[in-house]
This record gives sequence, structure tokens and C-alpha cells, in this order.
Amino acid sequence: MDFPVFHLDFFGNRFLIAAIAFVHVVINHSMAVGAMPLITAMEWHGFRRRDQAWDQLAYRVLFVCFVITTTVGALTGVGIWFSASLVNPNAIGSLIRIFFFAWLTEWVVFVLEVIFILIYYLTWKSWSENHKRRHIGFGMFLSVFSWLTMAIIVAILGFMMNSGEWPVTRSFFSGVLNPIYLPQLAFRTPFAMTLAGLFVLFLIPFLTERGEPVRARATRWVSVWVLAWSALSAVGATWYWHVIPTAMSDNLQVAMTTQAFTDWYGLVLDLLKVAIVAIGIVALWGLLLPRWLPRVAMIAPLVLAVLVFGYFERVREFIRKPYVIEGYMYANGIRVADYPLLKEDGILAHATYVSAREITDENRLEAGRDVFALACTRCHTTMGVNGVIKKFEKLYGKDPWDSEAIKGYIETMHNARPFMPPFPGNDEELDALTAYLLQLQRNPTPLVGAQAAGIELPAKESGAAL
Repeated sequence: MDFPVFHLDFFGNRFLIAAIAFVHVVINHSMAVGAMPLITAMEWHGFRRRDQAWDQLAYRVLFVCFVITTTVGALTGVGIWFSASLVNPNAIGSLIRIFFFAWLTEWVVFVLEVIFILIYYLTWKSWSENHKRRHIGFGMFLSVFSWLTMAIIVAILGFMMNSGEWPVTRSFFSGVLNPIYLPQLAFRTPFAMTLAGLFVLFLIPFLTERGEPVRARATRWVSVWVLAWSALSAVGATWYWHVIPTAMSDNLQVAMTTQAFTDWYGLVLDLLKVAIVAIGIVALWGLLLPRWLPRVAMIAPLVLAVLVFGYFERVREFIRKPYVIEGYMYANGIRVADYPLLKEDGILAHATYVSAREITDENRLEAGRDVFALACTRCHTTMGVNGVIKKFEKLYGKDPWDSEAIKGYIETMHNARPFMPPFPGNDEELDALTAYLLQLQRNPTPLVGAQAAGIELPAKESGAAL
């Protein structure tokens, strides 16, 4: 077993992944999965009506999506792999082993998608006359490939929430066809189309001249698109919610507002409902009175939709706690099946990069720091976001903590807070971790990760490693 010691000192490891992944998912859903079929539909509409202004508008929208997806979208896609490999290599490694052929297929589809969007964009004008039908057909082909990349990844996301029959069968198809796959796909597909419509509504005032007839026509047409796909999103969301396991849905209140703000749950839920209603109102406004829809009103629904989507992603990530892969691997990157061994031997004995395998009076604090890095830093920092000092201060105040109280809490925390994994180490490591936390209270210092301190194998093992 190989446990990393990477640690982002202030924002935290989970923030690193979340920030990169959220930007990528918003771009992917709105400007690729949803925008490609919308742009193709706009191109077809302009071709059918012989409307050159409409065709030019569709081309301008494609240009914006092309630039953003091939730059920021591509970089954040790579960034997800990079950050996940640093923060939780055990989890990403397990998913690669389980879904090797699915991920291989997704990468092939993604490369083809990049090639197809290049062809689609670069041939727009040269295929504008005799080959326009072929170009529209190619846009439909691109739309399918854009959707396929999401459809494959959604299978993996669903598996992480509910592994279904896979723990028994260990078959590839039981992992792909997990209980949450189709319901989540039924929500993400129309919501991606809705996001794309709101993004295009936002772009229309910037890509057309005031008073230009195509502006009002496009606003009305795209508003119909948003309303239709929003209704399907609501149906998909309802189906999705009803297949989430009860143990996960019980985490919803904390997932939406964090444990510190659970009293705000009702308020946040009401605000999300208001955001959804506001999106519908603006879309109706664009349908009925497109000429009177101000630019600021086109910005608001896009921002609201991104916020709603952000909350969905946050809840989806948190709601499966204490697992990163439901029933198989805890959020700390340790497999459930390995806990009995680690409880006996300790996690330091099976980790690669640690200061010591055995705990003594002299190295207790250093060993406790290593235990914290291995068992806690996927979700916690020392002093930053979700910092353990503030967590314990809320429980035990700012006076010097009692070691037995801290130790007893860590030992049983998963009972009081079911979204927390059980402590994975043995009694000596629990004592060392407690000592480290008490030292942190007396002398708060950020945990220095391997990226800052460098990685060295223990001297007694350096020869073997070579």
C-alpha cells in the first residue's frame, strides 16, 4: 500500500481538486456537451431559412466555445488528473483499474472530439455553399462525440456513489451499469443543454448589434431551447434523487451547508429554488418579449445556473462520505478491506514516505504528523480551510485540550459523524496523532507537505529502494 504525503497548506487538498474540476465541468457541460448540438441546431435553422445573419451568429458562438474549450477546458481536464494523482492516488488508481477500458475509450473519443471541433470550426466558411448539409451533419456527429465523453465519465461518477453489484461480481459492466448511472445521465444531459442555452443567451447581446433583427429572433429561439431542456432537467433530477441510497441522502443537510451551518439548510434550499424560478422567468421573458430583455437579465440566469450546478457538484461529492468509492474505499484513500491489517500493524508500517516505521518517545510528534498527513489531509488542513484546530476548538474550547478527550473523540468520531471515516491506525499511532494535535494547539503551524519539504526514504530503507 502506498500513501502519499502531499498537502496543500492553506486551502486544502479537496479544494485543489474541487476548484479545478468545477471549472472544467462547467466548461465541458455548457460549451461542449450542450453547446455543440445547440450550435448545430442554430446552423441548421439558419440554413433552412437562408438567413446569413443567423449563420454568422452561430459561427461566432462556435468561435467562443472553440477558444475556451481548447484552452481552459483542456488545461483543467489535465489538471483534474494531476491533482487527483497527487491528492488521492489510491482512489484514482483503483478507478483506472476498474474502468480501464472505459477510460481508454473516453480518451480516444476525447481526442477525436478535439479533431472534429477543429474540422467543424475551420470548414464552416469553406463548406458554406454546396457542402452546407454535410457540414451540419458533421456538427451532429461532433455533438454525439461531445456527449459520449460525458456519458462515459458519468458511469464512473455514479460508481463512486453506488458501486452496485460490483463488490460481488467485480465485472466491468456491473461497474459501468451501476444503479446511479442512467438517472445521473438523465439529469446531466438536459442540464448541460440548459447551461448551453443560458450561455448563448448571455453571448447574444455581445455578438449582435443593438436593433439587429437577428438579436430578438435568436433570443426567442434560444429561450425556447432553455425552457424545454429545463423541464427535462427537472424530470431527470427527480429520478436521480430517488435512486440515491438513504445513507447518502441523510448527509444532504451537511453536504449543502457544512456542519457549521446546518441551521442554514432551509435558507439555502429556498435560495436554490428561487434561482431555478428566476431562470425560468428570464427564459419566458426572452420568449415573449425578446426585444425588451436587458443585457443584465441575460447575465443573471447564467450565473444562477452555475451556482445551482456548483451546489449539485458539492453535494454529489460530499454525500457519499465517508467513502470516496462507496463501500470500497474511504475518503482518506484507504480501502475498507485493509482496515483490519492497519489496525493491527499501523498505517506507518505500510506507508512509503514516512519519517519512521516505529514510534518512540523521541519521534512521537513527528510520527503523529505523518499519521495526520496519511489519514486526515485528504479533507483537513491544520490551520486553513476545514482546519482541525478550529474543529477541535468548537468542541473543546481554546483552553488546553485534554489528551484523553481528543483521543476518545478520534476513536469514535465516525459514530457521531457518519461522514467521517474511522481512524485507520493502531493505538500507538492514535496516541502519536493526539500528541501532534495537542502540539498544534500550543504552536499552530501549517503542515509542510512533500511538495515543500522534499521526499526522502528512511535511511535504513534507502539502499533497498535503490
